[in-house]
Amino acid sequence: MSLIRHFATVGGATLSSRILGFVREVLIASLLGSGPVADAFYAAFRFPNLFRRLFAEGAFNTAFVPLFAKTLEGDGREAARDFARDILSFLLIILLGLTILAELAMPFVVDTIVAPYFDNEDGKRDLTILLTRIMFPYLLCMSLVAMLSGVLNTFRKFFAAALAPVLLNVVMIAVLLICLVFDTGNSSLTGQLMAWGVFAGGLLQLLMLVLALKRQGFLFAPRIPKPTPKVKRLLILAFPAAIAGGVTQINLLIGQIIASQQDGAISVLQYADRLYQLPLGVIGIAIGVVLLPELSRHLKADRQEAAIETENQSILFGMVLTVPAAIALAIIPTPLIAAVFQHGAFTSEDTALTARVLTAFAFGLPAFVLIKIFSPGYFAREDTATPMRFAAVSVAVNVVGSLALFPVFGPVGIAYATSVSGWVNAALLFAGLIKRGHWSFASGTLRQLGGVLLSAAIMGGLLWWGESTLSGLVTSTAILARISLMLALVTFGAVTYFVAIQLTGTLDLRQARRFLRRSEPRD
Repeated sequence: MSLIRHFATVGGATLSSRILGFVREVLIASLLGSGPVADAFYAAFRFPNLFRRLFAEGAFNTAFVPLFAKTLEGDGREAARDFARDILSFLLIILLGLTILAELAMPFVVDTIVAPYFDNEDGKRDLTILLTRIMFPYLLCMSLVAMLSGVLNTFRKFFAAALAPVLLNVVMIAVLLICLVFDTGNSSLTGQLMAWGVFAGGLLQLLMLVLALKRQGFLFAPRIPKPTPKVKRLLILAFPAAIAGGVTQINLLIGQIIASQQDGAISVLQYADRLYQLPLGVIGIAIGVVLLPELSRHLKADRQEAAIETENQSILFGMVLTVPAAIALAIIPTPLIAAVFQHGAFTSEDTALTARVLTAFAFGLPAFVLIKIFSPGYFAREDTATPMRFAAVSVAVNVVGSLALFPVFGPVGIAYATSVSGWVNAALLFAGLIKRGHWSFASGTLRQLGGVLLSAAIMGGLLWWGESTLSGLVTSTAILARISLMLALVTFGAVTYFVAIQLTGTLDLRQARRFLRRSEPRD
């Protein structure tokens, strides 16, 4: 199976999860709108998600995967199993201690980190504390899921790990439908049921990954951990990897802290985030998941040309899909938001504000995908310190930008600051790879990227014209009219773009078929 087909496998499974995630967010918007319960739920959910990215996707998809892949490549399955068992044991000890500490100190945590500006006149602060306590054990489940996913991905078994998040959304949708049937409405009970749904979804994902490992014949259990040289090496790499890999979540948490000053701002940021996370999840995460173990194995086997080809395929594949998505989100945000969210408790005023936030996030979408493409070039070489330093610069830019822009532009300013910080991070990562000789463009790649920009610009101009022509449907009170406009514009934009990349010679169908059929080097 080729690299692009691996991307498609992960992206397809992730797309299923993101579509169900849309259904989940639509139900939440209908039940809660941008009111205090929605603010409390999203603030509470952000905290375990931050630590999930830091401890799991940050530390293990960047520090654990290269070491595990190289152990598997150089020392065999049993040595790799022993290494994984020791790491699992250390991880459990750390996470159990963190969970107990967080549960005991949750009021302090909420008042200082999660949402320091929440007051308790409407019970929002106390509800946030309760929901965070319910959901925090989700971190334990998802950190173990991330580790098991790293093992499966190294074996090039991508589908189960990518599909696991579907279970969370299925559980959440079931909970929300129960709330609708029993008419719990915009209440504390709805928020609590949703929080328990998050916890249950985490347990189901962990069970799914355990079963997938059992089918792979690589199941392993914790034991008294041994501080072997490889374990010590991982612990040294893990902290900077956690910061570098979790920088997006750190930036979003910073935005949440600042946004907690304004009622409804956290919810608006979350709804906009859900839309721009669709292409980021399907494209960026798919590339990051596949690219890191592939680069690690190429470098271990001294296949330098294969590593360069892998990097070039990744950036071309990523930008072919990301650039038009970013332009579309920036140009037609209002029809998208109105069609997806504007019903029930979600008003037209919420649509207008969320659309402006989405435009600001769209500006940074290519940067966040590029971070996913450039970072493995460091992590596969066991360099986590350099991306951490770049991430620190990015966080500083985000903090300064958010503090400066929020008083003037509200949540829109936070979204712009997040996007600018993403471009700073991507630029630093790329410059570092070029300086060290770890990145070079293959012949024709720059020309193809130029064709992507031209084709996306053509699509963007026609989308702007289409929305202007049909603008009356955007403000229609009939949801069917709003959905029809969104579908028409999305279809028109997609067809226009793919015709343009054919006419400009950017990527013809025969080249795409060759990508899908191309085999990897044999191990």
